[in-house]
Amino acid sequence: MRRDPKIWPHLPRLAAIGIRDALHLFTVEQAIGAYAAFLEGYYVHLGDLTARVCDFWDRNENKIKPWYAAVRREDDIIISGTTDFILDEIMKRMGIRRYIGSSIDPQTGKFRRLCFMENKVTALRELYPGTEIANFYTDSMNDRAMMDIADHVFLVRGDRIKQIK
Repeated sequence: MRRDPKIWPHLPRLAAIGIRDALHLFTVEQAIGAYAAFLEGYYVHLGDLTARVCDFWDRNENKIKPWYAAVRREDDIIISGTTDFILDEIMKRMGIRRYIGSSIDPQTGKFRRLCFMENKVTALRELYPGTEIANFYTDSMNDRAMMDIADHVFLVRGDRIKQIK
């Protein structure tokens, strides 16, 4: 946000959405709709984001916790609410072939897939049918739907990992 003045006029609306979401004053559908309505079209006006995405990961790749390298498996599937065009770069750098993120049509700015809460399970089943989840790592209780279908669940807080299922 600091680097993109174009977003500044939208901050009051985004803050109101964030507060309502944090206070659970939204249903899941309303939260998804509010965030999507804010983001749709925004990316279209930014043009080619390749350099910005590379710059972002150059600055933030070191924040990926080292514990992941110890538990990583070849058949991992990363599922994130982050948009796929942001994930593409870091997944390439890490050599991860299977991942799912929110997807935005680059021409219209409209979401093709919003990978959030229950939608993560839907996306997993659509893109990787029949996949069973042995171990699921998350930093958010919003991933309850994914937790429900996993054999083992680990809650991640910084460098601490706690098995909760």
